[in-house]
Amino acid sequence: MIEAVSKSTIIGLKEVDFAWHAKANLTIKSGNLCVEEHEHVFIRGASGSGKSTLLNIIGGIVTPQRGQVEIVGQDFCQLKELQRDRLRADHIGFIFQQFNLIPYLSILENVTLPCRFSKLRRANAIERSGSVVEEAVYLLSRLYSKGRCSFHLTTSELSVGQQQRVAAARALIGQPQLIIADEPTSSLDYDAREAFMDLLFDEIKLSGSTLLYVSHDPTHQHLFNRVVDISAINPQQETDL
Repeated sequence: MIEAVSKSTIIGLKEVDFAWHAKANLTIKSGNLCVEEHEHVFIRGASGSGKSTLLNIIGGIVTPQRGQVEIVGQDFCQLKELQRDRLRADHIGFIFQQFNLIPYLSILENVTLPCRFSKLRRANAIERSGSVVEEAVYLLSRLYSKGRCSFHLTTSELSVGQQQRVAAARALIGQPQLIIADEPTSSLDYDAREAFMDLLFDEIKLSGSTLLYVSHDPTHQHLFNRVVDISAINPQQETDL
C-alpha cells in the first residue's frame, strides 16, 4: 500500500531539475509548483520555455534527475513503473499537444481506451451514462455539436482539428481527478474552441477535477482560478519539446 504524501495537494513540484540527457543543459532547473485540489490553473509561456517538458514530468512520462514530484498525493519518483502507470491511468486525463491517438482505431475506440486500462474510470463512465460507449458518444456529441461526424471512422481519416476533439474526449472520459491540457485548442476554429472550453469546464465542475492548462495563447486565461507564468515555475527557460 502506497501512503499518501498530502491529501489536498494534487500537484507538488519541489526543486525539480530535468535534462533530456546527461550532457544537455537543464530544461527545468529548481522547478517549483503547488496546485491544490479543485484548482483550475492556467500556465502561460512562449514556445521554448519548458511548458511541455513540465507537463511530461507531472504526468510521470519522464523522471527528473533531482527533486520531488507529488501527484494526487503520491511521490511519483518513488513509485515503481507499474504503480506509476496505474496512478496515471486511474487519475490523470492528458490532452497531448501531438494527440497520441492510435490511427488504426476508430474514434469511439480511441475515446473509450482509458476505460480499458482503468476500472475506476470505466465505473465512473458507466455510472453516469449506463455504458462506456454511451459516455464517449455524449462527450463527442458535445464537441461535434456544430457538425456531423461518423464516430466509427478511424482517426487517420480525420483532420487535425477533428483529431484534437477526439483527444479531448479521451482525456475527459471517466472523470479523472486531474486533467492536464497541453495547448488543447491550437488546431481548433473559433466555434470548436468555444465548444471545447464549454465542455471542459462543465466536466470539471461535475467531477470536481483539478485542471492544469498550458498555453501560449492568453485568450481563455480569464476562466481560471489562477494564472501562473512559466518563469515563476522554471526561471531557466532554455529548451522545450
